[in-house]
This record gives sequence, structure tokens and C-alpha cells, in this order.
Amino acid sequence: MSFQLTVLKVLAGQPAGRASVADIRHAVEILMNSGRDWTDRMKRLAEHAPDLNIFSAKFVFRDALGWEITEEGRQFLSALETAAAVRREPPRSTIDPPSSEPTAQPATDATKSLDPPRSRRQRPRRRRGKSQSNHRTA
Repeated sequence: MSFQLTVLKVLAGQPAGRASVADIRHAVEILMNSGRDWTDRMKRLAEHAPDLNIFSAKFVFRDALGWEITEEGRQFLSALETAAAVRREPPRSTIDPPSSEPTAQPATDATKSLDPPRSRRQRPRRRRGKSQSNHRTA
């Protein structure tokens, strides 16, 4: 139901939460074709509402002028985004209770190596072994 979530997001971003069907189609088309980032985001949200129907749940009101998100729709969308954000946080350890003082962890070579180099110039140079020649053979 990521399509219906996209409709909710589009309406929530409109002035007064209202848009014509043509405007909604255009915005949804742009978002759905904008790349994997949007698609993945909507899939994560859809995991929390697998049987969503924005019309029967009264999250969107339809009339001759277009569609409008209801207050219930805004609240649902907000709760859904909060649930998805909480789920993405790394789980806390149950052994060590959280302390009141934040502790800074020093960067180690192991943590630095997790990030891939961003360009060829940032990669370490590879050296040829002593047995390899600098000349190529045909």
C-alpha cells in the first residue's frame, strides 16, 4: 500500500491538505519515479500498515474538487512515521542501562575502515610486489 501512503504524504504537504486528482497524480508520479530512496521509504512505512485503505479508514475525504487529508489521516501518518523511525534505531543493550552522561567513543581504525573510500584519490595506493616487473609483457 505504498501508493496510498504516497497519496497521504502528498496531501499532507499541500496547502490546507487539499489537491485536485490531477495534481495528486502528477506529484505521485514524480515521487514514485524519483528513485529507490522514496520507494524504500514508503515500503518501510507500509510494513506498519499492511492493510491500509485511506478511504475506508477516513484518512482522505473525496469530493468533486479533489481529495483532502483529514485530521485522522494526519495523526495516522505522524504515528506511522514515528513507528518507522523508532524501528530503524539500533536496539539498546539490556545489560547496560543507559547512563545519564553521554560517552564519546574514540574513532578507531576499525570504525574508520567501515566507511568505503569516496573516490579513487582517497583509496590507499597498492604497491607492486618485488617479484612483479614495472614493464608489461605482450
